[in-house]
Parts: sequence; structure tokens; C-alpha cells
Amino acid sequence: QVQLVESGGGFVQAGGSLRLSCAASGIIFNIYTMEWYRQTPGKQRELVAAITSGGSTNYADSVKGRFTISRDNAKKMVYLQMNSLKPEDTAVYYCNADILGRSAYSRGYWGQGTQVTVSS
Repeated sequence: QVQLVESGGGFVQAGGSLRLSCAASGIIFNIYTMEWYRQTPGKQRELVAAITSGGSTNYADSVKGRFTISRDNAKKMVYLQMNSLKPEDTAVYYCNADILGRSAYSRGYWGQGTQVTVSS
């Protein structure tokens, strides 16, 4: 059974930094694109950042220049370094990864989410 577990969320003042981590575990043959999403109450989950297995990245316009996504393929982990945090960054952050496990095709897996709260 493949699992994704996020960590690193918390409470921070505006202008501060947090680093989120997401660890994949289970029977995994390959991990393709890894992504971070966020969601606030009453809103759709939105893509924050993505990184391919080759290291190509893309970001939502709202976080460009402030957030950095990275991954460690050997450790099966993805990270989100968040700097210059703003109150509007407050959300539950979710990790998503396209993983080839025991099935014939890869599929997307979600973590349970980690709360990030930024005070003004």
C-alpha cells in the first residue's frame, strides 16, 4: 500500500518561512511528477507547485519567487520551501504524487494534508 505523509506545517508570522516535507512509502517502482496543492474552506484545491522526475518545476503565479519545490528521489521525498509567507498562504497543504506501484499503471496518491497558518 502506497502512502504519502506530509509534515512541517504550523503557525508562523507574516514574512516568516516554513518547510514542508512529504515522504512516500510502500511498494514503489517509480515516482513521476510530485506536486503540492493547497485548500482553504469553501474553495477548490489549487496547485501550488510541481516537479517532474527530471527536476523541471512550475509554480502558481501567487507563489513564484517565494516558494521552492524540490525532491530527493533516493529518499522518495518532496519538499516545499516557503519564504516571505503571507496571510493568504494560510491553507491545508497536500502532497500529490504520480506513483507506479504494484499495478500495471501509475496513479495519483494524496497525503493527509498539513495545516499552514500565517498571521498578519
